[in-house]
Parts: sequence; structure tokens; C-alpha cells
Amino acid sequence: MEGRARGLLPFVGMITVVLALASNMVVMKMALSDGMNKYTMVFYSNALSSLVLLPCPFIFSRRSGSYPPLTFSVLRKIFLLAVAGLAAQMCGYIGIDCSSPLLGTAMMNLIPAFTFVVAIILRMEKVNWKSLSSQAKIVGTITSILGAFVFTLYKGPPILRSPLPPSVQPHRPPFLLPRQSNWILGGFLLAAQAFLLASSYIFQAFILKDYPVVMNIMFYVMFFLAILSGPLSFIMAREPQSWILKFDAGLISILYSAVVVTTFGSALGVWCVKQTGPVYVSMFKPLGIVFAVGLGFIFLGETLHLGSLIGAIVIVMGFYLAVWGKSKEEEKTMEGGGAGGSLASTSHKIPLLQNQPPSV
Repeated sequence: MEGRARGLLPFVGMITVVLALASNMVVMKMALSDGMNKYTMVFYSNALSSLVLLPCPFIFSRRSGSYPPLTFSVLRKIFLLAVAGLAAQMCGYIGIDCSSPLLGTAMMNLIPAFTFVVAIILRMEKVNWKSLSSQAKIVGTITSILGAFVFTLYKGPPILRSPLPPSVQPHRPPFLLPRQSNWILGGFLLAAQAFLLASSYIFQAFILKDYPVVMNIMFYVMFFLAILSGPLSFIMAREPQSWILKFDAGLISILYSAVVVTTFGSALGVWCVKQTGPVYVSMFKPLGIVFAVGLGFIFLGETLHLGSLIGAIVIVMGFYLAVWGKSKEEEKTMEGGGAGGSLASTSHKIPLLQNQPPSV
């Protein structure tokens, strides 16, 4: 029972992370529509996250004998991870401002494809085209991405109308471009965000091999993000009123993004990367669009259409197919004594459906 519970922890953890990200998309949409400046939102969120995580280096320094030292090389890698994180944040916020949270959630489903490509190029993930588990992972990921496109491109007739009136109006992007051009620009930026996030999963796995202290890594990432986003935010948001916080959707979005998503969600996501590897973590991203459908229906008064339902079903089918393939691959790796497989095999891998407790 103990082994089964420990094996399920990464699964539950990633469900929690994706749900937090999807709900943050809704809260962020409400804040942007209420007039909150996206640049100040990024800075306040990063600064608050670094303050929340500030005690971590002091707490874990007492156990320094149990961990490798924090070298300049590791700190430099964490700084580069923060640079990629800031670029992903900016692409995400501007991309949603140019298009919509719906497109943003759908584009998150490109993360598994980008992760597979990067992992295969770096020889971190081995693909056996004749193996049923590898075929299941590939087909499941492609199916999830196709489901996201069905959800996005095919609207269809309404099948369930929310009793609430639409509470969020589209925000007019501050670009002198036609509306269609803004939508395309937003799509490219959101695709760039997906690529940066996929690359960050790979980079996190490398850092965790040299310095496996998740909370310390998260503090330094947030600290560097606050430092990097400060000058950028001051340049882009020069109006004093943009920096005044009120008890409204903007403040709620900052608190939710910093405490729930960035601090708790990111730390939990890094822990899952440490336990299972970057490819396994990326496979959970298609669920975000399913959560976004439900949250948008409940809190934003959005109507559920047939295309959304079909797309959600296809995404879930592909998701479970990919998870099944990954679990079968991990079982074979465990039976073979841990030889071969992905980078996860070097990071205390916990198979999803394995009953035996993992080796520590």
C-alpha cells in the first residue's frame, strides 16, 4: 500500500499543478479585463514569490551536509533558467493579451511535442518505434494535440449554456495591427511560450542532477525573475497608477499567481520532474484545456459547445494513452535494473502503476 501511494504521488501532483495553471488563466483573464497592467503583474508576482520562498535557503542550509554545495556553475544554470522563465512569462501574457486565454490553454498542448523533440535531439529520451509503449506515447501525444486543435478550430452548436452572463469582455491589445494579425501574433507568442516551457523541463532535469534541492532552486529562480522583471516592468509601465494595487481582481491575480501557482505549483512541478522526468510531466499539459472548459463555464459564464466537448474527449483519450505507454516503459526499465530509458532514470524514478516502493 505504501508503494502504491508513493507511486501515485507524482500523478496527483501533476493534476494539481495543471489545475492551478488553468485556474490561474481564468483569474488572469479577469484581472487583465479589469485594467490590470500585465508588466506590473509579472513583477509583483515574481517579487512576492521570492519573498515567500526566502526562508528556504536558511532552512535547508542546516542540512547542507546532505546536499551538494551550491556552486557558481549551478547558480549560473539557475540564472539561465530564470531568463527562460521570464521570456516564457512575457510571451504568455502578451500572447493572451493579443488573443485569448482559450488559445493560450490550447497552445499548452504543444509542450509534449516540443519536449519529445528536444529530449530526442539531446539523446535524453530513446524511442523504439517497434515498442508498443513508445508507439502509445507518440500516438497519445499526437492525439492530445489534435484534440486541442479540434477544441480551438471547431466551435459547433451550443450544448450547455451557463446561467451566468459573460463576465469578461475581450481586451483590446495595444498594437496598431488588425484584429486577425493580433490573433496570429498571439499564437506565435504562445507557441514560443510552449517551447520555452518544454525546454525548461529539460533544463530543470539537468540542474536537479547537480543540485537536488527543489525549494532552494525555486527561490533563486524567483529571486532572479524579480530582478530581471523589475527594470523591464518599470520601462514598459511608466504610469504611476499602473503600480497602485487595489483590492480587486488584479490583487487577487497577483496573490494567486505568486502563492498558489508560481510558488506552490512550480515547486510541485519541479519535484515531479525530479521524480519522473521531463517527458512524463509534459504529458499532463493536455488536461489544462479540459479544466479551462469547466472553469470558464462556471466562473466566466462561457457556453459549452459541441466542438469543445469533442476536443476535450479526444484530449483525455490521448492523455491516458500516453500515460499508459509511459508507465509500461517505466515498468520495463525497473525490471531491467534501471538501465536505459530517459533522463528520469537518473532522478529516482517513481513508476505510475508500480506497486513496489521505489529505490531511494
